[in-house]
Amino acid sequence: MTFRDIIDRLRLTFQPDRDLRVALRGVMGFYPHNIEHYKVALTHKSSGQRNDKGKPLNNERLEFLGDAMLDAVVGHIVYERFTSKREGFLTNTRSKLVSRDSLGKLAQEMGLTELIQSRGEQRSHNSYMAGNAFEALVGAIYLDQGYNAVRRFVEKRILKQMVDINKVAYKEVNFKSKLLEWTQKNRVRMEYRMLKQTTDEKGSPIFGFVVMLEGVEGGKAQGYSKKEAQQNASRETLERLRREPQFIDAIFQAKSERTKMEEEPVAMVPAAQASEEPQAPESLTEEVAVGSPADITALEPPSEPEGDAGAEEEASTDDEFDLSDITHQSKELSREEIIAAAEAAAFA
Repeated sequence: MTFRDIIDRLRLTFQPDRDLRVALRGVMGFYPHNIEHYKVALTHKSSGQRNDKGKPLNNERLEFLGDAMLDAVVGHIVYERFTSKREGFLTNTRSKLVSRDSLGKLAQEMGLTELIQSRGEQRSHNSYMAGNAFEALVGAIYLDQGYNAVRRFVEKRILKQMVDINKVAYKEVNFKSKLLEWTQKNRVRMEYRMLKQTTDEKGSPIFGFVVMLEGVEGGKAQGYSKKEAQQNASRETLERLRREPQFIDAIFQAKSERTKMEEEPVAMVPAAQASEEPQAPESLTEEVAVGSPADITALEPPSEPEGDAGAEEEASTDDEFDLSDITHQSKELSREEIIAAAEAAAFA
């Protein structure tokens, strides 16, 4: 405990809002000076509170300030931590650290969500409220104690105790590999098609890609390299496969049409010698009765390749992509259809 903390703790007995100050000490690691900034930071617009002038009181302005301060502080820390890395790596690392999901989880783990003033039903249905409050808290810290206090809070309270910055920086989910695995299991053709290649205001190249599955347009994304753009497009495609059943239907419909074109049925087996005349069986009824349907393979429509059936069976057990209701089975001929086909072939 620093000398400043000791003084703040002694003053705590004579200050109003003691409970809130103690709770904020548990969240931030230090006592607030101007408690009013933090009250605003913890006030959601759904609470309906107003200030002395009758204007709505909420944390949206502090959220704007805190968002800018987080970008600056985290960018500063990442810049100093990874001295040999290029701009793309630094940008991605900062983005992962200050993403809305990351901030929301931090707010919950720190107990910040319990201090937010809002309507109960609004809190339960608003997944961004915690992350917004975290940004507003950072804005309040900046107004209350300055930039250095924000940096100490991020470094000592967040990065030292709650987040492994190295693990976050180097953690990379290979979305392209995951998508490729899914397409191979389901015998789906995939390609990455470049949409554009431009540059940003600093002259850095930007690539745009779209994923095509059986000719059906999937996720689109861009990045500072072809690999990054394809990874981002793959991630968007996987998200669509998880949440859009009609997207999966379109892919398998296109696949079905392609396989039909590639495997046209053969009308009849050609004769062994070109000079031989086709002979009709002495007794057609006896021929069909003796021969099983499996013997008349040339008259049956081609079935889906065995590899596709196995792939779809595997896909049905996949936790992320349940395609058990999507089948591609060939039509079975009835006995009457088999006899009619045999007659047509015998007397052709």
